[in-house]
Amino acid sequence: MSFELFAGYNGLLVLTLLMLGIDLLLTRGKISFRSAAIWSVFWFSLAFVFAGAIYYFWPQMSPHSGLTNGEAATSFITGYLLEKSLSVDNLFVFALIFTQFKVPENNVPRILMLGIVGALVLRGIMISLGAPLIAKFHIILYVFGFFLIWTGVQMWRQHGEDNESFSDSFAVRLIKRFLRVSSDYHGNKLFTRDSIGLMATPMLVVVMVIAMTDVMFALDSIPAIFAVTQEPYLVLAANVFALLGLRSLYFVLGGMLNKFAYLHHTLAFMLCFIGVKMLLIDTPFAIATPVSLGVIVSSLAIGIAASVWKQRQLEKAPL
Repeated sequence: MSFELFAGYNGLLVLTLLMLGIDLLLTRGKISFRSAAIWSVFWFSLAFVFAGAIYYFWPQMSPHSGLTNGEAATSFITGYLLEKSLSVDNLFVFALIFTQFKVPENNVPRILMLGIVGALVLRGIMISLGAPLIAKFHIILYVFGFFLIWTGVQMWRQHGEDNESFSDSFAVRLIKRFLRVSSDYHGNKLFTRDSIGLMATPMLVVVMVIAMTDVMFALDSIPAIFAVTQEPYLVLAANVFALLGLRSLYFVLGGMLNKFAYLHHTLAFMLCFIGVKMLLIDTPFAIATPVSLGVIVSSLAIGIAASVWKQRQLEKAPL
């Protein structure tokens, strides 16, 4: 590994830790809509600033990638928007988990932060393992392609079926098998003690459920971004920036999540499109990254516009 590549990953690691630290220090406790909106704009803007840095300093970040500065920057933006879009779907499930476990409002920011840190570590491991495998066994891309198409079709067909119960999930059963769980939350503590000894709190249970849920989400998002680029640095960076703003975005969307009527359909289409892109990667009909970027942006715009239109129609409908 060259010094430049090492420095590139080091720089990304330092930036990630710095931003996580700032976010944690400045957004403690309950996060207001205004604060969350400002932070969401900040994270979104920072991602595009980073894209500019890639454009100007890409040879120093990854000198042996084979991508031009423009190709690298376009791949990062495409991957970032794809990962950001898929992460919004996570918020639906997070909201459901918080409701089912009756999480106090003041505990939500800390749970989201722990979940994001866990997701960053998990996806870093998956990317570090997946990139060499794809480089060695190119056929894996075709497996990913079929898997994404299948996932997209299932997502489209199962739209509206969000009645899953997490109270008896694997994470819950695992914790209860080895630890006693207190009936009440104890602030942000993961463990507490009683007259018998150490106990897990519901806070730990929720964090574990969030972590296990992210494993399932990563099975979709990691293969999807490898269709955009197989450059590990760009794959990791896109995931980092998509996850960094997820906590603030949760509080911005808040009760509006149920108003995005066509989000699942939009994400299902995008997964199918990315799957097709993977299957065509070695053919004369290969889809260029700028085209993929245009399709993703257009899909999001159409999905949001259609959702807004449907919401207005529902509001105008007589009671």
